[in-house]
Amino acid sequence: MPELLIPLFIGLRLLDIIDILLVALMLYELYNLVKGTAAINILLGIIAVFLAWRLVRVLEMELLTEILGAFISVGFIALIVVFQPEIRKFLLLLGTPTFIRKKHRRFLFWRIRYSNDENLSIDPIVQACHKMANSKTGALIVIGKVNELEEQINTGEILDARISEQLIENIFYKNSPLHDGAMIIMNDKIRAASCILPVSKNENLPVHVGLRHRSAVGITEKSDAIAIVVSEQTGKISWSKGGELNQNIQPSRLKTLLEEEFNLEK
Repeated sequence: MPELLIPLFIGLRLLDIIDILLVALMLYELYNLVKGTAAINILLGIIAVFLAWRLVRVLEMELLTEILGAFISVGFIALIVVFQPEIRKFLLLLGTPTFIRKKHRRFLFWRIRYSNDENLSIDPIVQACHKMANSKTGALIVIGKVNELEEQINTGEILDARISEQLIENIFYKNSPLHDGAMIIMNDKIRAASCILPVSKNENLPVHVGLRHRSAVGITEKSDAIAIVVSEQTGKISWSKGGELNQNIQPSRLKTLLEEEFNLEK
């Protein structure tokens, strides 16, 4: 077996190894940008078509090779059109020196640690949700992860404020001008409030859930963010992740879920 692998490494230069590693890094960062969004399914579909084209080409299946080859020939143009937002973010990411400072970044099979002083302030979020649940104050809080939710952030009022229990309560106070809409938290900051989110069209959701809950499910369907909802009618707390909605979450359970989701030490 080792003898069969020897020809693969004959003539392999150091620059070839660097070339492979750089391509792997670019693909990995592109995957991070589309992970948790609908674009990941499109990307996987394009990869599947490309692999099928290579297979039928090797098997000399001429008709399928011609059909898939025609698709591949225009596929790059379609790729640019479909992934225009992701490609733009990817290029911005490469041009930003701070992109390697994320904590626990993984490259291929290695886990690389980078210094990061920011940790999500969980306690103010949990305490604010607990108080708003007791007072039946409606709230919708979205906490971003890899996907930065810039499109949704730009629909609201930019705050870039430190997370605090009092600020969260004041924003969702019924007479506050910012209470209607979602609060978005990124990188341990309240980035924006009164944001507009996509509404889920999932027909399997309970019929009694309102617009806040459907918006929470909608944003988690299209990104890797998590969403917390406090019902104005019942005062119950709900949790949404990956397009799934879990209702009647106790504050202690909410804290545990946040700690697990963001890998924080208890």
